[in-house]
Amino acid sequence: MRAQRVLGLGAMLVGLMLVSGCSPEIGRVPLTDTDVSCLRKQQKGPMFLSFPLAANTCQRMSNHNFLLGEKDAHPLPLDLKGAPDLQKQAEDYGYSYTK
Repeated sequence: MRAQRVLGLGAMLVGLMLVSGCSPEIGRVPLTDTDVSCLRKQQKGPMFLSFPLAANTCQRMSNHNFLLGEKDAHPLPLDLKGAPDLQKQAEDYGYSYTK
């Protein structure tokens, strides 16, 4: 009985994590979003974020976005290959990126 309860709670937590990954406010969806797709999603709707806000939401950190070790973490350059419009915006706002 106790094992079923623990299993049910675990399944519910995994389900909540998967559903919360679909929310645009959360930023990039793990394992599926690229920098370009995340930026485009953040800039189009429903929030219509400016490039700096969208980049701060989507940018990855060198510590894999873990809370532990955040003191030594630094932002990784955005991977904007094949998106010249986003590259221009990154240049305008001073964000580092790869072509």
